[in-house]
Amino acid sequence: MFVTSAPALELEHVSRHFDGRAVLSDISLAIAPGKITCLLGQSGCGKSTLLRIISGVDRPEPGGRIRVAGTELVGPGRFVEPEDRRIGFMFQDYALFPHLSVAENLAFGLRHLPKAAQRARVAEVVERIGLAHLLDRYPHSLSGGEQQRVALARALAPQPAILLMDEPFSNLDQGLRERVRRETVDILRRTATTAIIVTHDPQEALSMGDMIVLMRAGRIEQVGNPFEIYDRPCSAYAAEFMGPCNRLTGIWSKGRIETPIGTFPADLDLPDGALALACIRPQALSIGPDGQGISARVMAKTFTGESEQIDIMVHPLAQTLRMHSHVRIPMGIGEKVSLQLNGAQIHVFPETPEVNGHPAADS
Repeated sequence: MFVTSAPALELEHVSRHFDGRAVLSDISLAIAPGKITCLLGQSGCGKSTLLRIISGVDRPEPGGRIRVAGTELVGPGRFVEPEDRRIGFMFQDYALFPHLSVAENLAFGLRHLPKAAQRARVAEVVERIGLAHLLDRYPHSLSGGEQQRVALARALAPQPAILLMDEPFSNLDQGLRERVRRETVDILRRTATTAIIVTHDPQEALSMGDMIVLMRAGRIEQVGNPFEIYDRPCSAYAAEFMGPCNRLTGIWSKGRIETPIGTFPADLDLPDGALALACIRPQALSIGPDGQGISARVMAKTFTGESEQIDIMVHPLAQTLRMHSHVRIPMGIGEKVSLQLNGAQIHVFPETPEVNGHPAADS
């Protein structure tokens, strides 16, 4: 892994069309070396296509540029082939060679090196990732988690400048997925690997990424670290994608949105009387005994173990509000309660036709 003051990866005006349809539209992005970046978005938003373009498996439209550590790989009259880019790719299904042992799989990408150098590099990767006990095994005899670790080790063995990972945990069941994800992040950080990980799971992106690139319909919706993306979403789409929200339409007046459950300030440039939208996180709501806040009624309760999900009705809203509580709520279904709010978890945006309709999944 080499050190450089330039970004590990730079994309400028990268676009891609299939059959006249824009799959990627004018993507520009800079990724710092040694960091984990998550490309996040719905299925079909373009994130896997972007990964293929970075790797060299696919080409962007003319005019797009790609640089790695300051060296141009794609630009006017220039296209560096995938095998010459020093970019590793870890596939969703791991793509281990079934007829090769773990040791032979690890050495596969090192065939250009002398045998002694191959053995030394394999030994180094094995020690770092802890695979010594698996070297003589074959892929069919490995668990899902073991296959994932071998695939990661094989991708790291050639010492790529950047490692691309396409939904690397999607084939694992929930309990194993969390453990393997933690192990993978630990390995990437210990090896100071610049990694770009595609995922559709916001919780996965928040737990792994130093930077999150939220994509929507072939464009970048927002870029930021996990706290920025979650705490300061740039749009209602970003707010709702990163976690559940209650949506309330209100009237903008004197720097605040007025809603049936309260008024909330926001930094928006809207004329008084315009419609605005408040996205309220479930954890922003709490309830207490009737008479100590906004009058409401409990309509449903769902116990999930760590928390309780409670649906409450507030007049004159047509829909219930959902809240999450880590404290046991003694009030039963049908009982009157008082709603209280924590304004820190309320995000306000201009109300537009695009925001007002819930966007369908990008195709």
